[in-house]
Amino acid sequence: MRLDKFVCKSTELIKRDVIQYIHLGAVRVNHSVITNEATQVHENNTIMLNGVRLQPRAFRYILMHKAAGTICSNKDEAYPSLFNDLNVGRVSELHIAGRLDADTTGLVLITDDGRWSFNITQPAQKCEKVYRVQLARKLSADVPTTFARGILLQGEATLTLPAQVTVIHAKEVLLTITEGRFHQVKRMFAAVGNRVVSLHREQIGDVSLDVDIGQWRYLTRAEVDSFGHAFEPS
Repeated sequence: MRLDKFVCKSTELIKRDVIQYIHLGAVRVNHSVITNEATQVHENNTIMLNGVRLQPRAFRYILMHKAAGTICSNKDEAYPSLFNDLNVGRVSELHIAGRLDADTTGLVLITDDGRWSFNITQPAQKCEKVYRVQLARKLSADVPTTFARGILLQGEATLTLPAQVTVIHAKEVLLTITEGRFHQVKRMFAAVGNRVVSLHREQIGDVSLDVDIGQWRYLTRAEVDSFGHAFEPS
């Protein structure tokens, strides 16, 4: 974790003030003054601000059912932020592990633990995301095989990773992918001559959506641990 992020998470200070304290030499890491806010630190380090040892607040792990017409952002833009429905403190510290488009509904995972979300969002971690897809036209019989092999999307240099298609009926499928390229699901079906009418994420890893639209809950410890941990990139 970056030093400035650690201090923010351990105090009520805003980032601008934290950086000023660091530059003034008020922060020590393992008894050494550190003036670079980007320095990587660990929770086990001894980190002091003006002689007081800092202890970070516990990480938060939240499941939410995103409504259509909301955006995965910490603030309102062209559409309202889904965080408007999340009545918790310090929302600015939270981020979404795998964003959805404004018109896409379903499961989002929200956290302030960067190491944890790394395991969800990075393709190398092979975390499966399951989408229910409504199509404009009947699914061609060869699409499941095509997606399983990988498909080249317009403007991309590499094939998509293997994806699994489960046919519900002619115009409705479940699509399981392990990456999250820009508008990936919509572009995959466009590449095989079809169009996504509606898109809904039902599952991430072992965690399934189980709350109503706009509602949220904290994940259980077992759900949190099911994603494991990885080194947090700087």
